[in-house]
Amino acid sequence: MQTDWEAYYLDGKTAARRRATVRLLRTRLEITAVDGSAAWWPYGEVRQTQGFYAGQEIRLERGGQLPEVLLIRDPAFLTSLHRLAPETAGRFHDPGRRRLRTALTALAALGAVGAAAAVYVWGIPGIASVVAPHVPVSWEERLGRTVSERLAPEERRCTESMRLQAIQEIVAVLASTVTTSPYTFHVVVLDTPSINALAAPGGYVVVFRGLLERTETAEELAGVLAHEFQHVLRRHATRALLRHASTGILLAALSGDASGAMTYGLEGARVLAELRYSRQDEEEADREGYRMLTAAGVDPAGMIRFFETLQKAPGGAPALPSYLSTHPSTEGRIERLHSLGAPPRPAAGRLLPGLDWRDVRAICGATAPLRP
Repeated sequence: MQTDWEAYYLDGKTAARRRATVRLLRTRLEITAVDGSAAWWPYGEVRQTQGFYAGQEIRLERGGQLPEVLLIRDPAFLTSLHRLAPETAGRFHDPGRRRLRTALTALAALGAVGAAAAVYVWGIPGIASVVAPHVPVSWEERLGRTVSERLAPEERRCTESMRLQAIQEIVAVLASTVTTSPYTFHVVVLDTPSINALAAPGGYVVVFRGLLERTETAEELAGVLAHEFQHVLRRHATRALLRHASTGILLAALSGDASGAMTYGLEGARVLAELRYSRQDEEEADREGYRMLTAAGVDPAGMIRFFETLQKAPGGAPALPSYLSTHPSTEGRIERLHSLGAPPRPAAGRLLPGLDWRDVRAICGATAPLRP
C-alpha cells in the first residue's frame, strides 16, 4: 500500500505553494517540504474541505482563520488513508462511496422522463427550485467557470499578481468560515467601469473594476464578497439560472451532463448579467453574509458603510449604481443590516493591515509594485 504522496503545502502565512511529500502514518500525517522543513498533523486536527467529487483536488486544512493547507491531486490518497487508519473514517471522504453516487445519478437519469413531464405541466420556473438542490456540484462548477469566462474573458481581467494576491487573502479569510462547503471560491476582477459584482454557480464571483474602485477599505470589499458568496452557498445563482433554462438544460443538470453546462454558458452569462434576485434571496444573502463576516473576525460595519456610500451617488445623481439597482429596497436592506447589531465578539482587527488599500484597488491600472 502506498504511503508517500506528492502534494502542495501552504503554511497559512503566505499564498505561496510549496511542493511537499505527505506520508501516511497510523495516527498522523508527516509533511516534508522541498526545503527540508517538516510538520506533523494529528488526524484529529485535520479537516477535509474539498475532494468529495470525482476530478476534484483533495484539500486538507489544519488551523483557524488562515489555516495550513495540503493539496493532493490523486484520489487514491484517501483510499490509502482509510486502509491505514480506519478509525479516521468519519473525518475523511471515502472514494468508494462514489459508486453509490454514480448509481444515484443513473436513477436520476431514469427519473428524467418524469421530470420532463413535470416541466411541461408546471413549467420550468416552478420546478427549478426543486431541481437546484440536487444538481451535482461538478456541474455547477463547469457552468460557473463557463459563465465567468464569458462575462470576464482573460484579456479583460485585471491580473497584477501582488494586488490579486491581496484580494485572494480576503477570500481565504471568508472561506475559512465554511469548511464543510463543497465549493472553492474564485474571484476575478473585470476591467470595466460599471459598479457591479456577480456571483455565478459553483463558487465563481466577478467583481467589476468600478465597484472595487469605490471601496475605501478591505472590509468594504469583504462585505460585497460575503454577500456574493452567500448567493453561491445558498444556490441562489444556480436556481435563478435554471429558471431561465430550457427543458434540455434542466435534464442535463439533473444528470450531471457536462456538455449541457458548456452549452448553456453563453446564454447563462447573458441571464446572469440581467438577473434580479428575489427579495427573499437578497435578504438571506445580506443576513448570512453579515454572519460570515463576524465569524471570520471581519468588522461588518464595512459592509453597511459601502452600501451607504453607494446610495449617496456623487452630485445627487438620480440613478443608483448598478450594484444597488439590481438589489431592491436599498434603504430597507441597510436598516436590516443595522438591526443585526454588533458582532458578539471583541472588536475585529483590520484586514490587510500592512497594505495601502488605495494601491490594491488600483489593480487594473497598476504599473508599479504594491506599496506597504
